[in-house]
Amino acid sequence: MTAWRIRVNGTVQGVGFRPMVWRLARDCGIRGRVWNDAAGVVIDAWIREDGLDAFLQKLRRETPPLARIEDISCTQLASTGTAPDTFEIVESGQGQVQTNVAADAATCPDCLADILDPANRRYRYPFTNCTHCGPRLSIIRAIPYDRANTSMADFEMCPQCRAEYEDPSDRRFHAQPNACPDCGPRLWLEDRQGNELPPDSGRDAIATAARLIREGWIIAIKGIGGIHLACDATCDTAVSRLRKRKHRYAKALALMASDIAMIERYASMDAAEAELLRDMAAPIVVLRASGQQLAADVAPGQNSLGFMLPYTPLHHLLMQELDAPIVLTSGNRSEEPQAISNADARLRLKDIADAFLLHDRNIVNRLDDSVIRMADGQSRMLRRARGYAPEPIKLPRGFDIAEPILALGGELKNTFCLATSSGRAVLSQHIGNLEEPNTFADFRRMLALYQRLFGCSPRVIVIDRHPDYLSSQLGKRLAEENGLELVGVQHHHAHIASCMVEHGRELTSARVLGIVLDGLGYGENDELWGGEFLLADYFGSKRIARFQPVPLLGGNKATYEPWRNTLAHLLSLPDVQQLFERHADLPIIEYLNTRPLTVLQTMFDKRLNSPPASSAGRLFDAVAAALGICREAVHFEGQAAMELEAVAAPQMPCQERHAYPWSLEDNTLVWAPMWHALLVDLQKDISRAVIAARFHHCLANALAHTAAGLCREQRIHTVVLSGGVFQNRLLLERTSLLLREKQLEVLSPHQYPANDGGLSLGQAAIALAARHAGSRAALE
Repeated sequence: MTAWRIRVNGTVQGVGFRPMVWRLARDCGIRGRVWNDAAGVVIDAWIREDGLDAFLQKLRRETPPLARIEDISCTQLASTGTAPDTFEIVESGQGQVQTNVAADAATCPDCLADILDPANRRYRYPFTNCTHCGPRLSIIRAIPYDRANTSMADFEMCPQCRAEYEDPSDRRFHAQPNACPDCGPRLWLEDRQGNELPPDSGRDAIATAARLIREGWIIAIKGIGGIHLACDATCDTAVSRLRKRKHRYAKALALMASDIAMIERYASMDAAEAELLRDMAAPIVVLRASGQQLAADVAPGQNSLGFMLPYTPLHHLLMQELDAPIVLTSGNRSEEPQAISNADARLRLKDIADAFLLHDRNIVNRLDDSVIRMADGQSRMLRRARGYAPEPIKLPRGFDIAEPILALGGELKNTFCLATSSGRAVLSQHIGNLEEPNTFADFRRMLALYQRLFGCSPRVIVIDRHPDYLSSQLGKRLAEENGLELVGVQHHHAHIASCMVEHGRELTSARVLGIVLDGLGYGENDELWGGEFLLADYFGSKRIARFQPVPLLGGNKATYEPWRNTLAHLLSLPDVQQLFERHADLPIIEYLNTRPLTVLQTMFDKRLNSPPASSAGRLFDAVAAALGICREAVHFEGQAAMELEAVAAPQMPCQERHAYPWSLEDNTLVWAPMWHALLVDLQKDISRAVIAARFHHCLANALAHTAAGLCREQRIHTVVLSGGVFQNRLLLERTSLLLREKQLEVLSPHQYPANDGGLSLGQAAIALAARHAGSRAALE
């Protein structure tokens, strides 16, 4: 026999990889040992001379469900000594952390069968798991992923669980959260005062909670990555009460159903969407509403519903007691981070929840539910968190990392990114709005955790160039206090670079035309951008076309009061006075005439607290307000645009030939022709669904026509579509189709969010590219 050391890197800890190696080694007659270390899994194997290749093929082919192999390396051991008599699993080693951390995974079929089998010792036990499912990132404190480094360290295994844990042939071998009713976490139901409520006669706390939900109660439920608020999704009173208590007045609420059949009573789906729902990540999937009606306040102003399936034993057991979907929304007041501890839930949710279904396994790391939507033939990540984070992405060819980099992302929908010396980028889970103090504190805590988990002490800090972003201000302080290099990256360039990384574009790849549409981003020369055409690669970008800049009347107020954007767009027209007179009886003109127009006109003319912005997001707001959608105010970012999309959807197929006109003047898209036509349609009392569809077609036509001309001029063949506005399915699909018809390659984000949730990945890539100046010089 020849002795080899085989190193396997990737997501290979806590996912049943060592038991799989043990089984394969025994089947192949291999002797030796396998163990975890800080870099992954190490195998010392005494193998017959002709057996190595076959063993390596089996390692790749029979990988456990949650494992992700990045690479395998083999080195022949210099001194073989005497071959061991058997193959065994040994204790984990230590060292510089380079391995991945697995994402939390939905309950596997075998564990589900266990909790539903009255003869099984884990019957109805809500913390059942194995190496193929259950908590991972949510409970981990440090690497290696061993029980002592998780919140399960508080629970000593009973003899039966210990026997499973130590038996390599058992699927719970080295399953770190392994537990049973005798030794594991405990679940209970309590009232608002913290008094434990006795379960119904002959039932348990889960069945009792289900009864209370059926009776209209709001129940706080501690899950795997946070505490949720649940109520009957068919009960108007319960859902309205939840919205009022939570101060979440408009944003759609997430739903959980027991199975696909239950979802199909309320929404339609295709095979791809059904597959996403069943995936081990168990995301919320945005589906088209159809069939039976849920409570009116579940998703007001929307034509879609966000459903997920049960992903823990607790959820499975709860939903089996119910014959209708439940609302399952984050346990917080609007914009706050989700509660994760029992004490925090009792404090912050006591005026929201009527009762609490809690347990004593600590959640170490908060994980919101991930959200996905199908668009243009692919799944599109809207929010990346539970089930996906912190799986890394292998950086494309050419990105050699000499020094670790930490990119801090943006202000809203924040994530951060670590680029490590192993050539991987690790994007955090969704953090949220950093303007909220508790979220910002959570952001700082997660920064420390990720650096500890991945053994990364960054030498370079990357920030957005917006001086007022809290992430940018923190980055400056970290750089100053620790003597680190600070790199500022332009917002829209980062959006493009993020998409390029996701699609594997190597460091020295050709330039692309990036179309980035969002609400606002800090541009060049202190300008506010949001509708941009950029000639870009990893090394730099140059704006070559744009949307017409329009003043933000009242500054940040324009973000929350859409009518201000309608007025600003109309004031930008040379014949605004005649338009106001000609269309005086239109509701939008009547409304604007109730505003202090003289003051607003002065603000517009003198740019008083009214900075110009080429914002696509504000254009959507302006059109929505003109149609009476969220005219006076929005409750959350993007509400007006989302409702405008929902209104337009039924008319999109039949309005293709009736798109509104637009003009391109000195590489600036001007919307005056669109506004004239739109006001005429309003005067004709054309339905707002038709008008909304014609606007969407107008914008898609303008983008595709402008992009095609720029690509011809610049001899470019690839267009990147990114920014939060491209989460609009109608706009993304129509624009992509038109570009492909012009023989252009279209790239758009799908694994990572097109909104600012993907920003930090692009920031890291651009900062890395800046350290390869020689590669850029070679290109030129």
